[in-house]
Amino acid sequence: MNRAKLVKTFEKMCKKPIYRFLLYIFGIFTLIPAYLCHRKSKSNDRYSAIRQQVLEEFKTRKVQDALFEEALSQIKKKNSYFKKDISDDELKKQANKICEKNFQLMLNDETQKRAEQENISSVTFFMTLSRMLENKAFFLLSVLLSFPMYLLILIYENPYAKYIVERLFMMVFVLFGVTWLVFTILYISPMDPAMNILGQEATQEQIANFRMIHGLDEPYIVQLFHTFKKLITFDLGTSYLGNEMVSATLSSKFPVTLQVAFWSVLVSVSIAIPAGIISAMKPYSSFDYIFMFIALIGLSIPNFWLGLILILEFSIKAQWLPATYQVGNWLTMIMPAIVLGTGMSASVARMTRSSMLEVKNSDYILTARAKGLAERKVVLKHILGNAMIPIITVIGMQFGGMLGGSAVTEKTFNINGIGSFIVERQFIPDVPVVLAGVVYVAVIISIANLVVDIMYAFIDPRIKSKMKNY
Repeated sequence: MNRAKLVKTFEKMCKKPIYRFLLYIFGIFTLIPAYLCHRKSKSNDRYSAIRQQVLEEFKTRKVQDALFEEALSQIKKKNSYFKKDISDDELKKQANKICEKNFQLMLNDETQKRAEQENISSVTFFMTLSRMLENKAFFLLSVLLSFPMYLLILIYENPYAKYIVERLFMMVFVLFGVTWLVFTILYISPMDPAMNILGQEATQEQIANFRMIHGLDEPYIVQLFHTFKKLITFDLGTSYLGNEMVSATLSSKFPVTLQVAFWSVLVSVSIAIPAGIISAMKPYSSFDYIFMFIALIGLSIPNFWLGLILILEFSIKAQWLPATYQVGNWLTMIMPAIVLGTGMSASVARMTRSSMLEVKNSDYILTARAKGLAERKVVLKHILGNAMIPIITVIGMQFGGMLGGSAVTEKTFNINGIGSFIVERQFIPDVPVVLAGVVYVAVIISIANLVVDIMYAFIDPRIKSKMKNY
């Protein structure tokens, strides 16, 4: 581990308030001894003595007073030129600000000039820390006591790790914000979970007992505090209906939703990318009009209607495919994947076409063709490769949305996934389930965004070069 590089990175991080605060918290057991040693060395520092000597000379010569009068005169002339009328207190305030700035600059310049004449340099805290870390015993002890600080420095040195950690850190605030918003909406909602679950024939005593058990009789602030506490401790609670663990239920339904999303994206990409390429390379041709017309139809057809048509044709009439989802039977994934993939392929195909049309007439494409490259290589490597950024964005966002659950399609094919589960419980409302579902969807969308952003760097060299300097 290069200690000089560590200190240099530490100094760079200290210029940013958030990182400086985290370094002070995580490295308190290393920074306090370093600060005490720095204060001790500072008291014997010749550079500080020179600075104090210059300061005394400036006070004797009343340099600060002269700078104040000069600044005051300049401000009066400027206000007179622009015909501005300001109070004497405001004039003095502005003059003091300019005077202090100029005085510090003069003090630093004069101190530096005299120090260079005596071949003396200033002893900074970072120099003291670097000198102390050269001691192997102190360095090992520092790593043991302040391991989080060194881990943070190593993360900061790696631009990809830094980017990922910062995005995950921001995701925490998104989760808390979304949780607060959804909880507030459910709290002010006129729907009563106790009445909806117990039924109209429930007595007031039963309703009151239900609310007491689930904490619904507590004030808004107390309920919100308990909700945030559960979010921090990763305890999603138990559902009002069935008294089942919400985290366990979501975990059991996630694999099904993941399978549906994966096969749907596979169907979408296999249809959309070739269609988009052909439409872009032969714009305004019969192929282009046919493919874009099909894409428009794909966007217009409701998922539940297409699902019912497929069930009618392939399950009831032809009896080729099962009408409803069956665990362990891969044939049950075909129709849901086609329904979701068709709608998704329409958006991806249109985005592929428009992105490739923007790229195909660029100068570097003309240069590639002029060099005699094969048309297939020009299309796939240069045109499609440079048009992939918006295409990947659309695919990533739609995949993230599918992982959040496609309630209509799941209901149509009787798939016991996350989307249908959340939708069923929101009408009660089963607050723990709805909140857990919202947090789950927010996490999935945030992670999908993060993965898409990282993929940019591997596709576009321009973004990769920026990431290295992030």
